[in-house]
Amino acid sequence: MYMFIFVFISVFGLINFYVFIRGWQVLASCPGFRPAYAILYWLVALSYIGSRGLERFLHSKLTGVLEWIGSFWIAALLYMFLAVLVLDALRAVNHFLPFFPAAVMENYARAKHVTAGVVAGAVALTLLCGFINARIPRVTEVELSVGKRAGGLKSLNIVVASDIHLGTIVGRSWLAAIVDKINALSPDIVLLPGDVMDGEIGPAAWKNPGEELRRIQARYGVYAVMGNHEYIGNGIVTSRYLDEHNIVVLRDQSVTIDDSFSIIGREDRSMGRRAGHARKDLKVLADEVDKQLPVILLDHQPFGLHEAAENGVDLQLSGHTHYGQLWPLNYIVNAIYELAWGYKRIGETHYYVSSGASSWGPPVRIGSRSEIVRILVNFQEF
Repeated sequence: MYMFIFVFISVFGLINFYVFIRGWQVLASCPGFRPAYAILYWLVALSYIGSRGLERFLHSKLTGVLEWIGSFWIAALLYMFLAVLVLDALRAVNHFLPFFPAAVMENYARAKHVTAGVVAGAVALTLLCGFINARIPRVTEVELSVGKRAGGLKSLNIVVASDIHLGTIVGRSWLAAIVDKINALSPDIVLLPGDVMDGEIGPAAWKNPGEELRRIQARYGVYAVMGNHEYIGNGIVTSRYLDEHNIVVLRDQSVTIDDSFSIIGREDRSMGRRAGHARKDLKVLADEVDKQLPVILLDHQPFGLHEAAENGVDLQLSGHTHYGQLWPLNYIVNAIYELAWGYKRIGETHYYVSSGASSWGPPVRIGSRSEIVRILVNFQEF
């Protein structure tokens, strides 16, 4: 955890400094604005880190405002960084092979001001579109067949909502919209494959979003597993909060429902680093259920997909990746995961990795969509 924080702050600081210096250079022709620019830039740049530190001790409108500003800044910084990289590359090429128009070179200071304005406007428009995109999750429909009998069931209507990230940014009103979409799908069962909470329970519980979770209506109830963000906070407290609001949290546990199908819920793979002891092997958990019945596995991070196929799992549901959330990060998650988003089949085992029902950090999605997944599973008939 400390290594992650160190790397994040280091990279975040270096990128901020790079963008800051380019802005400072734009203001070379009007130095009177530089002090104000420097103060405003670093207040905004440090607002996210400051708010996450403060909210451990204080939950207030101030920490909320700082986190909103800082969250948008993370997304803005990414696209300003990419823009500056492209502009610096063009400047380097122009140094050796001049191609800039004469109008640019004759008044270079003005050209820099115009370019900075265009970049700022383009980034602001991108964030606005990405915010709207993140707030309107689509419903992804998947239909598949499992060659097993499931008691008296011919089919099962599963609704999946991973990575809700309840906290300061994703609050009660955002959750209410997600719950409304879930209920509109008339689910038999609702499954939450981790990161229901964003971290510490305090910022989320302040406005009691648990009352929205109570509104989820499903024939067989709502089941969840722990994600890495539940362990960023206090996992025990988070698990208890969800249980108190009608969410059954499976922590390396299994349950058989209506003598028809079983659900295995794995602890998150980050448990070993954060809780001091490793999660159970999937083989141990799979041996506890009747594999004559359909078996559904909830495992937050989609690593080691072959394990589910090797242990008689019929359907694995995961999240975590957000499918990158902000373009071009989707290329990175595609390189990391065998399945970064969507459906895959290995042997007789089906997999679905969701891009998430909301967002982490910036309430912005570019190049990916928030989604609630409806999976209709058809079983072998008698």
